Amino acid sequence: MDQLRDVRRRLLGVASLLIACLIAGTLGYRLIEGWSLFDGLYMTVITLATVGYGETHPLSTAGRAFTMLLILGGIGVVAYAFSTITAIVVEGELTKALRRRRMDKDIARLESHFIVCGAGHTGGVICAELLKTGRPFVVVDRDALAIDRLVARLGADVPRLVGDGSEDEVLLRAGIERACGVFAVLATDQDNAFVVLSAKGLNAKARVLACQKTIGVRDKLLRSGADGVVDPEFIGGMRLASEMIRPATVGFLDAMLRERSVHVRFDEIVVGDGSPALGRSVDELRGTGAGPLLVAVVAAGADNYEINPPPQRLVRAGDRLVLIGETAALQALRERLARCK
Repeated sequence: MDQLRDVRRRLLGVASLLIACLIAGTLGYRLIEGWSLFDGLYMTVITLATVGYGETHPLSTAGRAFTMLLILGGIGVVAYAFSTITAIVVEGELTKALRRRRMDKDIARLESHFIVCGAGHTGGVICAELLKTGRPFVVVDRDALAIDRLVARLGADVPRLVGDGSEDEVLLRAGIERACGVFAVLATDQDNAFVVLSAKGLNAKARVLACQKTIGVRDKLLRSGADGVVDPEFIGGMRLASEMIRPATVGFLDAMLRERSVHVRFDEIVVGDGSPALGRSVDELRGTGAGPLLVAVVAAGADNYEINPPPQRLVRAGDRLVLIGETAALQALRERLARCK
């Protein structure tokens, strides 16, 4: 909105100068020559337009002096107006402003979406996975070039905002009040902590995950309100060890979780209030077995996994269903059974 406001301000300034010249010219001829307001306006317009139609009525010496001043001042105003409008069009400011306004409207229609604060490498990986699995999201970063590079890598016109993700105003524009999750993956732990504080302050129900950049800040990020903290170096070390010890297992999980050429994913669905899955047994939910495969259930408020739950186990609100299946089938099942929490 700031960019559109700036374009409006510049255009309003140009229009104000042109109108001021027209009023000054019209009143000047009225006072000096005694012409009617229409004749004065007509003379002012043809003078500023430099069309050279000649004098409307014979001019006195004072009138001719006034006309010379009007020409000098008017040409300057017209030149300024032309250069300003040309700059707005050539630099694409108006197009950018209109595109940004359209983007704001698209974001305003999002619900139960995710906000990715940070368009760096980690943020790009998150956005790619959200896009692959059909989750709505907004990416936020103060660096417009970083966002442009991310959009180019994704190959999709994803919703995005240029701004500081730790500021309440930016998060509100990103729809934090309607969001179900926030990723704090900025360059420093301090920035990520501010994102967590702001996000939780605006929407306490949203799940907020933070990226830990340095050793020893995990507890601080958790105290600031983060629901989870991820240490990329720790994850990287664990991945290297697993790759060495159990390569086949790691390869399988990689294919399920992030391989772009594979359309099968591990995923989870949170059973919301009013879901058609409520009160149904696991056996009913599994159906014919042609759809996604139910691997485990995490009961509401629990941390333990019920691996291969018994057929008679009833589904309750807040249960997290861990499934494996094609991304399209998982997305369709999520739309039928879930509500983002």
